[in-house]
Amino acid sequence: MQAAWLLGALVVPQLLGFSHGARGADREWEGVWGGAQEEEREREALMLKHLQEALGLPAGRRDENPEGIPEDKETWGTEEDGQGEEEEEATATPYSGPSPSPTPEDTVTYILGRLAGLDAGLHQLHVRLHALDTRMVELTRGLRQLREAAGDTRDAVEALQEAQSRAEREHGRLEGCLKGLRLGHKCFLLSRDFEAQAAAQARCVARGGSLAQPADRQQMEALTRYLRAALAPYNWPVWLGVHDRRAEGLYLFENGQRVSFFAWHRAPRPEPGAGPSPAPHPLSPNQPNGGTLENCVAQASDDGSWWDHDCERRLYYVCEYPF
Repeated sequence: MQAAWLLGALVVPQLLGFSHGARGADREWEGVWGGAQEEEREREALMLKHLQEALGLPAGRRDENPEGIPEDKETWGTEEDGQGEEEEEATATPYSGPSPSPTPEDTVTYILGRLAGLDAGLHQLHVRLHALDTRMVELTRGLRQLREAAGDTRDAVEALQEAQSRAEREHGRLEGCLKGLRLGHKCFLLSRDFEAQAAAQARCVARGGSLAQPADRQQMEALTRYLRAALAPYNWPVWLGVHDRRAEGLYLFENGQRVSFFAWHRAPRPEPGAGPSPAPHPLSPNQPNGGTLENCVAQASDDGSWWDHDCERRLYYVCEYPF
């Protein structure tokens, strides 16, 4: 009996020590294997980073487990802390071996896959560029059509303006001959609008005529009777188409022809046998007397005499129209 107890006292501590040594060896092996696995992961990550830099690709998402510890190992470690040392011995989590290192064939396959993706992206860009080019051609065609339409519209507007001008000239000619004085192949029409000489000429031209240009004494006398009857009992100066703007004393009609006769106003002469004549009245001097300051001719409506005036003075005017 004493021998049995002695044997137990010698063997049991040895067994307990062997068991504790075995557990320590397991933990040492796990530490060494975990370090090797972490080193393997770092090597794979470094190789992937170099590959991405060589291809110009963006860096991938980092490992959610930066410490390189497998999830099954973290779970196993948590359970080990919670359940104690006895449950750790009973429960052993199987370990899956480390993933193999990528081979050159895997690297080439990865590169070819990325190149295929780039080629697909370039194809999509070419399709979009073709669509944009087609749209640009359509817009260019539409712009050209708009320009052609605008040109046609401009031509139509110009044609309408020309037709309107012709209609206004024809209307002015008919109105001048219907409402004014018809004399041979001419018609004279008085306008009671106040205008400068150039503006009066422009308005006569716009209505198909010009300022009055009496060609002879007969036309001058007929125009005098027409103006006296139209403006009596008043005396209004009325613009004629006569001026000496080109050269002082050289009087021309608006059509450029030289004036062959004149009807200048003259101051009244004293009767025979009367005393010496007084100085001419300042409001009734002999004409023309304006020099270079008065280069346009107006006719008095009461006696038909001609007076030279400043061309910018605003007066009535009389137009003539062909019949």
